[in-house]
Amino acid sequence: MSMGQYSNVRDPRTELEVVRDWNGVEQVVLRSPRGAYARVSLHGGQVLSWRNDRGEELLFTSSKAIFKPPKAMRGGIPICFPQFGNSGALEQHGFARNRIWALDEEHLSFNQNNNNSKSSVDLILKPSEDDLKCWSHCFEFRLRVSLSKDGDLSLVSRVRNVNGKPFSFSFGYHTYLSVSDISEVRIEGLETLDYLDNLSQRERFTEQGDAITFESEVDRVYVGSPNVIAVLDHEKKRTFVIRKEGLPDIVVWNPWEKKSKNMVDFGDEEYKQMLCVDAAAAERPITLKPGEEWTGKLELSEVPSTNCSGHLDQPGII
Repeated sequence: MSMGQYSNVRDPRTELEVVRDWNGVEQVVLRSPRGAYARVSLHGGQVLSWRNDRGEELLFTSSKAIFKPPKAMRGGIPICFPQFGNSGALEQHGFARNRIWALDEEHLSFNQNNNNSKSSVDLILKPSEDDLKCWSHCFEFRLRVSLSKDGDLSLVSRVRNVNGKPFSFSFGYHTYLSVSDISEVRIEGLETLDYLDNLSQRERFTEQGDAITFESEVDRVYVGSPNVIAVLDHEKKRTFVIRKEGLPDIVVWNPWEKKSKNMVDFGDEEYKQMLCVDAAAAERPITLKPGEEWTGKLELSEVPSTNCSGHLDQPGII
């Protein structure tokens, strides 16, 4: 299913390019001076597209994805809040990815091309009455999505407790990376770590391999992971460098053949072209006292693959 027709609007308040999909839902387009591109939907605060300056799409979206609220879209970077996975009372991955977010009016002055040459948009989500019935906590969730002059994509989430009592939540940036062939991909940076295996009732194991490669279904939570990891795509000679802050875990997921055939919004063979590598707080909930704020950051870079593994030594984030 294609994304349908868009109507283009330039928002005079922000100089942002705003487009509307066929459901009338606003999407914001970010562009770097060198030609990189990102598109963010107010449905879910979800990054739908991230392209490098050569026009190559770096995120996977299923050909069978359903682009109709309140259904979450299969692909891009869904925001999982206030629950990651199905280990709680809420719907899988929480409700934030199914809600319509708003442009954050308070922070619009920061939106475009500040001194760091970043193109940014600020979104906000507050609970509706229906949300409070299923999760009775008042919060403000502010999301900034930025595209650097080099085409790096960053997401910064800030969750504030505006409740009268503490609350806890889990969280994840459910990042669908586009890969040439899953059998040609490996992840570096998770060696020797403990992981919870969702295919074995969250039993804890220790990673034994030098790097993670794929030959069957994988659904794991790597706990206490480093803040920089690399995903190497041998066929495309491309490496994704993932940097994170405030998010202790990395979730790795590929549904493989059998599960793919059981998902209505996912093609039977599409597991070969995608890999989810999620910066997350999944094992232990985050607890905020009244007035407290939590920040979770993700930065995605795409670099040419080399024979050495120097990607993990790069300092700094966002």
